[in-house]
Amino acid sequence: MKTDLYNNETAFENLSPTLSKGEGEKAKQLVEELGVKVIDEQRQGEVLSKKTAVKVSSFGGDLEEVTAVNPSPSGRLGGAGLYYIESYGCQMNFADSEVVASILNNAGYDSTEQFLDADVILINTCAIRDNAEQRVRHRLMHLSAVKKKKRGAVIGVLGCMAERLKEKFLEEEKIVDMVVGPDAYRSLPDLIEEAETGQKAVNVLLSREETYAEISPVRLNSNGITAFISIMRGCDNMCSFCVVPMTRGRERSRDYISIVAEAKDLYAKGYREVTLLGQNVDSYRFSHDPKLVGKKLVEAKYEEHVVNFAELMEMVAQVAPDLRVRFSTSHPKDMTDDVLHMMAKYPNICKYIHLPVQSGNSRILELMNRTYTREWYMERIAAIRRIVPEAAISTDIITGYCSETEEEHLDTLSMMQHVRYEMAYMFAYNERPGTVAAKNHVDDIPEEVKKRRLQEVVDLHRVHSLERNKEDVGKTFEVLVEGISTRNDEDVYGRNTQNKVIVFDKANFKPGDYVTVKVIRCTSGTLIGEVIN
Repeated sequence: MKTDLYNNETAFENLSPTLSKGEGEKAKQLVEELGVKVIDEQRQGEVLSKKTAVKVSSFGGDLEEVTAVNPSPSGRLGGAGLYYIESYGCQMNFADSEVVASILNNAGYDSTEQFLDADVILINTCAIRDNAEQRVRHRLMHLSAVKKKKRGAVIGVLGCMAERLKEKFLEEEKIVDMVVGPDAYRSLPDLIEEAETGQKAVNVLLSREETYAEISPVRLNSNGITAFISIMRGCDNMCSFCVVPMTRGRERSRDYISIVAEAKDLYAKGYREVTLLGQNVDSYRFSHDPKLVGKKLVEAKYEEHVVNFAELMEMVAQVAPDLRVRFSTSHPKDMTDDVLHMMAKYPNICKYIHLPVQSGNSRILELMNRTYTREWYMERIAAIRRIVPEAAISTDIITGYCSETEEEHLDTLSMMQHVRYEMAYMFAYNERPGTVAAKNHVDDIPEEVKKRRLQEVVDLHRVHSLERNKEDVGKTFEVLVEGISTRNDEDVYGRNTQNKVIVFDKANFKPGDYVTVKVIRCTSGTLIGEVIN
């Protein structure tokens, strides 16, 4: 699963605005034909489900799985009820839904795949683009049928859209009973109880401490091989175009002890790849010293009693040599050489870096408040090539940002020529309410110009993606099998350390196996290989 944090649907939105949830095959075809990496469009609106209820303890203890109690004719389970969750947006949202499931299971609820059977319907939302919010509003219209079947059913909206709109959401969408922000999930059982009395329930308080560190996520809809581990929450990078700091709050890191414990627990359950997840993982800092908070923690990052991201990554890599470690997302200003040296040191730390550039022009980067220049970014690319020469690099690019000239757009194209990204998430600028850009910058680039520039970026990336994949033909890679190919059930697919999908003959391989594969041909988006004994 690709792991850019914000852009599950928006990368594809610019290429095919009419894509619906059921058109995942069309998305996959574009991935192969254009080399445009779409973060699993089929996960948008994904329903969490599980055949058993789970009794959750903190990490370090045992997880006791118990058989689910059959619901009574009224639909109630053990006095609590059935919940249904749909998730939209970024991988952080999908990870949060697993935390929500854990909290509700602990409160005596069980999950259902059928929203008409649910006592509680939760929609975990994204606010990064208007398209993401409109998708949720349309879905709420369809969910109104549950109110006709179960008058006491509760419909709640979670996540970034809930945090952005707050109480206003209840006014705009009368069907909604409950609005809950990303830092308030522990209060869900109480909020549900309040909403069941007919009162509207709201908790959108942001926290400076909440990381859900001791909550064991319920791995629903998992392939049992790859999993995400949330290592931090929030973001302190006030990029002008981005709504995330307002919807997810200030940056705070999770205790490294609980992170390592979660990795060990996953490995013991058969998982063979974890992705360390955060808005900006390179700024991870944690200390048990209560005096080291905020600015003091950042300034103390090289002291012995502070764990930084490179050190955390090493701890997780040492869990087991056959547990792959990935991470997402990085910020160019925070990606230090010690992270790169740690990647080079451990074979099981995957050689793949998502390093968003956004623009190749320094003036535009300053307007975006990215806090680095074109030259700084190019120096970071040079460091990656020097320290981890086999690393694949992906990026985010925004076209048509406020006041961007044709010459500045060409700077972005020249940056692409310089790096030749293996993968890219590409967007036309979309102004979001409440951001610095919406308040202080004029969205003055005509839509047709934004789209034309976007198409030029897509076309160039298509060339680079195919070139990069052709360079892999004839090479041999270790591939972690993840599942059966959607195009041919006689093939399996997996990814190499560079995060590239490789398809090859199924034979007797199963998910979780490591297989040595030689690439024999390619498309822009996929490598096709044969097994090497």
